[in-house]
Amino acid sequence: MTDTDDDAGHAHGHEEHGDSGHDHGHDEREPDHDHDHGHDDHDHSHDHHATDLETVGYAVVTVSSSRRLAEDTAGDAIVAAVESADDEVVVRELVADEFDGVQSRVAGLADRADIDCVVTTGGTGVTPDDVTVEAVRDLFDTELPGFGELFRELSRDEIGTRVIATRATAGIVGSVPVFCLPGSENAARLGAEELVTAEAAHLAGLARRE
Repeated sequence: MTDTDDDAGHAHGHEEHGDSGHDHGHDEREPDHDHDHGHDDHDHSHDHHATDLETVGYAVVTVSSSRRLAEDTAGDAIVAAVESADDEVVVRELVADEFDGVQSRVAGLADRADIDCVVTTGGTGVTPDDVTVEAVRDLFDTELPGFGELFRELSRDEIGTRVIATRATAGIVGSVPVFCLPGSENAARLGAEELVTAEAAHLAGLARRE
């Protein structure tokens, strides 16, 4: 994945989006979660279904052959969004831009009992080493096309027609939602704050409902 990964620089101006006013409803969630993934007892004050997870355990995976976690600002943005939602990052790691490696790692994480949602960042563009979408899409039991559509709609306000180079996608692997975000910091922040953390508990609850 190159440093210009996925969406031609994706220069999201969050002053225009109103970062300081980003209120995604997280203050409606109960602030004192014990992080025990108690999926059987859900006392929510919002309108989500009773199957919503109380607390979501995340795996955050950066796909890059050139970055290190110490300089992974996109991953940092996703972690910050998760923590702001009073959820938990269980795993954070980096994997190289390689089809089999990305696919096997996402599959393994989705199979873990302590992971409710997987978020990748990087490898969703159009350069030859951008393989995340192809690797992860093969794992989907159910694709969620609305995620990519809405992400591109939000992104268009800030990067215009360059959004056509952004292949952000999502789907369900087993009972775990998997979201594939671009590798730029601003794109990762937008997707994590506006979409992923807003809907992960709902999607994961629905996906595991008997």
